[in-house]
Amino acid sequence: MKIPHSQIKPFLFTFVLLINSAFLCFGNDLNSKIDSSKTKTISFTIKLKSENKVTIKPATLKFNKHLAYSFTLDDGYRSAYLTAFPLLNGGKISNSSINEWKIDQGGDGTVSEGLFYSDGMGNKIPFKLALAINGGSIRDLPENRGHLSWSEVKEMYNAGWDILNHGFHHATKHGTNYKAEVTENTTSIQQNLDFTMSHFVVPGGEGDEKYYFEYEKEALNNRHFSVASYYGVGPVFKVDSKVDLDKMISARTFVQSSKDTTSFRTMDKYSKTIDSIVKQKDPVWFNEFTHGTGNTNLWNLSMRFPDFKYYMTTLANKYGLKGNDSIWMAPWQEVYEYIWLRDRIKVNFQHKNKEVTVTIQLPEIPETFRNRDISLNIETPSKFEIESNKDLKIKDDGKTTHKQIFIQLK
Repeated sequence: MKIPHSQIKPFLFTFVLLINSAFLCFGNDLNSKIDSSKTKTISFTIKLKSENKVTIKPATLKFNKHLAYSFTLDDGYRSAYLTAFPLLNGGKISNSSINEWKIDQGGDGTVSEGLFYSDGMGNKIPFKLALAINGGSIRDLPENRGHLSWSEVKEMYNAGWDILNHGFHHATKHGTNYKAEVTENTTSIQQNLDFTMSHFVVPGGEGDEKYYFEYEKEALNNRHFSVASYYGVGPVFKVDSKVDLDKMISARTFVQSSKDTTSFRTMDKYSKTIDSIVKQKDPVWFNEFTHGTGNTNLWNLSMRFPDFKYYMTTLANKYGLKGNDSIWMAPWQEVYEYIWLRDRIKVNFQHKNKEVTVTIQLPEIPETFRNRDISLNIETPSKFEIESNKDLKIKDDGKTTHKQIFIQLK
């Protein structure tokens, strides 16, 4: 189900969430494909300061956040590196930069301190986005190129941004070889960046009627876990119970600048949508997309940089580290992989006196997963410390708010 922003009103969100719950059922075909012989178990001990009752369960979202917000930039335009990346990650935002299409992909030339949320354990994490890219468009020349270079994509990937498959040539017209578009782009990224993409975004454009069905089919048949398309579940996902992620097809909702360049009224409307989502009782996952983020509204399908800066900064000030810190600003793949693992681990614990032994049974995790993180919600009034072997990378807030334990798997 595709839900344009213009039709989304606060009072409708409860209805939307209920509809999505019908789509996101409890089974998942991936379970039947997992070899139980390849599962393993990890364990650690919690040392309590007092003999209080303890409950432990997987956190609905990473770091016990209330809103997972994913934002994707389609087509791999260079404005992502010149403006969006330094704004969010921290750094020098480009001045005006006229590209080969005579379009300004630059920004305001300021230096950004970055936009952050926290992990709840004293560490700040920069906002991260995803890039849906076409390998056939990535190049180093000319200097005023409109698309990203391989080195720019790699730098953003290394900073935690996710890279999604968008077809090798962004082809949509009659005669397109959809399978080749999917697989050649996968090969291109493997050869140039040394990782395998696992999520697909259907390219938009002129094509045969319902051409996007062909892209969906070929992506899912060629080792992609999910597809963002014209129609599907979302863009708001209720995640407080098990989510059916198997062969997920989600609907894209775009954020775009209007003709109004004198105010931020259009961005305020988009912000109110998020405000409405945040008010939901249970944690949710929300996804949005755009194209360019430079000074010009690229192809009239993008956000002008002043709008993008205002929108992201407003989000950070309300829900990031400078606000109530309820947001997990992470790209699509990162959120998908957390929920997938969350729904498959089995957490057991035994409590005796001031000691709690925790055992977690892990499933076989797909090789292409980039993130293998577990957040545990621990409820106890007691301060605590963790004892574990050196191979287990684990953090906690036991000496402060004593509400969570975070584990990064290898």
